Amino acid sequence: MTHTAQVAVNDATIHFDKLYTYLIPPELADSVWPGSMVLVPFGRGDHPRMAVVLAVGEEETPDPRCKSLLDAAPEDARLTPDLLELVQFLKERTFCTWFEAVKAVIPYGAQYQPGRKNGRPCVQSRLTRPTERRYTLVGDLPEKPKPGPRQLAAVQALREGPLTQKALELLGVSKATLDTLCQKGIVKAEEQFKSLDLFADIPFDPRPLTLSPEQQQVFDTLLPDLRDGQPHAALLHGVTGSGKTMVFLRLIEETLAQGRRALVLVPEIGLTPQMIRRLKSTFGSRLAVQHSALNNTERLLQWRMIQQGNADIVVGTRSAVFAPLQNIGLIILDEEQEHTYQSESAPRYSAHEVAKKRAAMEHSLLVFASATPRIETAHAAAAGRLKKVTLTHRYGGRPLPRVDFIDMRAELTSGNPREVSTRLAGELAENLKRGEQSILLLNRRGYRTVALCEDCGQSLQCPNCSVPLVYHKARRALLCHHCGHMLAPPPRACPQCGGKLLYTGFGTQKVEEELQTLLPGARILRMDQDSTMQKNAHEKMLAEFGRQDYDILLGTQMVAKGLDFEKVTLVGVLGIDSMLFGQGFRSYESVFSLVTQVVGRGGRSALPGRALIQTAVPQHPVLQLAAGQDYNAFYREEIAFRKFGLYPPFCAFCVLGFVGVKEAAVLTAASRFAALLAENAAAHPDMPLRLLGPVPMGIAMLNNKYRYKITLKCRNDVAFRALLRQTLDAYGQEKLPQKASVIIDFNSDGEL
Repeated sequence: MTHTAQVAVNDATIHFDKLYTYLIPPELADSVWPGSMVLVPFGRGDHPRMAVVLAVGEEETPDPRCKSLLDAAPEDARLTPDLLELVQFLKERTFCTWFEAVKAVIPYGAQYQPGRKNGRPCVQSRLTRPTERRYTLVGDLPEKPKPGPRQLAAVQALREGPLTQKALELLGVSKATLDTLCQKGIVKAEEQFKSLDLFADIPFDPRPLTLSPEQQQVFDTLLPDLRDGQPHAALLHGVTGSGKTMVFLRLIEETLAQGRRALVLVPEIGLTPQMIRRLKSTFGSRLAVQHSALNNTERLLQWRMIQQGNADIVVGTRSAVFAPLQNIGLIILDEEQEHTYQSESAPRYSAHEVAKKRAAMEHSLLVFASATPRIETAHAAAAGRLKKVTLTHRYGGRPLPRVDFIDMRAELTSGNPREVSTRLAGELAENLKRGEQSILLLNRRGYRTVALCEDCGQSLQCPNCSVPLVYHKARRALLCHHCGHMLAPPPRACPQCGGKLLYTGFGTQKVEEELQTLLPGARILRMDQDSTMQKNAHEKMLAEFGRQDYDILLGTQMVAKGLDFEKVTLVGVLGIDSMLFGQGFRSYESVFSLVTQVVGRGGRSALPGRALIQTAVPQHPVLQLAAGQDYNAFYREEIAFRKFGLYPPFCAFCVLGFVGVKEAAVLTAASRFAALLAENAAAHPDMPLRLLGPVPMGIAMLNNKYRYKITLKCRNDVAFRALLRQTLDAYGQEKLPQKASVIIDFNSDGEL
């Protein structure tokens, strides 16, 4: 009998992502299992390519054309059965390739690549883990010759347990002294992988978790679901400032007391520092983090810590949902309404769906938490598919901020051309006098939005994408926010007709400049994608604002959620109208959520809060409901709209994107796909399906490639996914992928 492996190879397209059979040579027989990372000869040239083993078996007479595996990665690189199940889940639900799913589940540093050793192909790690020397006391110092003070100090320190070279050097013990002790057989040295305590500066300071009566009631309601060892899901709907985090901490405390582990997801990197601080100070060092702000080494070390069972709590952004954590008793998605829980590149997964899968696999309690839940989540709770618990009062009985609207049409009429209204400037000045802090939300980074020609009216466009370039003052350049194209210095004349360019619109940098003019003494901290590019920038900036080193925090959406500063009494919202009239069906939901969240940043301590919203449509019902923090009324309005227009949760929304270099060919390919899908669907007359398009995407060209889309309103079940897979196969057989590649997204609101 010959051992064989069924593998999926790296860099396959969706149309050629099938399983290939390879022979397992005798020397690798004990190294290859389902989930193993292996190196295979692939294609006519037998080029070494990484692959993942999905099944192993035996064959009496294997196909003589079968090739043999070249090498296998170490055992600790193997996907555990639960991670392999998640890979299969991603492949089935998102239509990604096998290896795209593998790369989502394990971080870059834990992946392997083809290499060569002694002239032979082999697997090698993408990242070499750093090592450090550790010393252990194995003998006693002889009395003669009399040991020196450094040797005595080293032995005394090592009596407490093994120490690293760096730790001993800090105690004044040199490497030369340690080498001498090793030569005498008193101390043993060995190399070990470096460990990393990212949170060494946060003291372990556990305090009794005292809940309000309302918080205690929520905890008591969820407790049976945490204890019975069965999968459960719940929605924790709490107004901003109601103390949802305190409930999280008690649930985590109970989970750890049961000997189980907790996974906490937050929507943005900017929110992790505060959550990490709360968790580390309460529960100690068995805490690991997974998010994109860590460098590859840090992320790998944290991942290994989780993999080896040395973490009881994992906190992170979307990708942390794949953390190799075992025995999960509790999964929390905080601010669950945020779009950042949806991946925008393959695999295009929703952290909500993966979290549900993990909760089912691990028999965990899954808690979705928000002041403004997704309409789909709220609908599931209303239908009884989730247990709903509610916090209706702010912690400590503090009132919600008072909300006023500023009509920007009246500002223009009165002769104020600035983006900051006269009323807002006056309120900011008052806050400065009182020594209180303010937060301003502007949903646009950069300096001015577009360069318009006064003569021909054309805007200065990116040559690769069908979008305007944005002026960034700090770089003195025009940038494309999609492909990164840069034009420096910014031109003064229109490239089309030679007319004068007028820079119009606004962004965070321009508003910062206006504030410096209006409030010359104010200390302004701008927090957007440009200002937070450096490592740990989020944490440093928030810490500085928390220490009151700044008076005004100006930023994009990252300042709207989860932040808690006791001195913040004024919140201002600028530029909300561009979101209010967006094209996606979630635009009202996004505006309601953002305004509710940012208004909730104020008045969180003893000082009363107030909020000012600048808009050209102050009577708009969505803004009025958000100002009143009336989620239930908004939900009733929005769910009626969704039902009438047939949008989620009353159907699944699937957007198929078609991308290629020739516009006519892309449109032809998209039209043919629509025809194939309609032909296949005709055999299933009972299947609910609506097909819209093809039409150009909102950004019709990106990176010199044309983009069309088909929108499907469907039921995302096994039957529909089989129909879609059948159509993809037919599309591939007609060689249409050469004209346009296909992108499939089940989480889009209408745009890819």
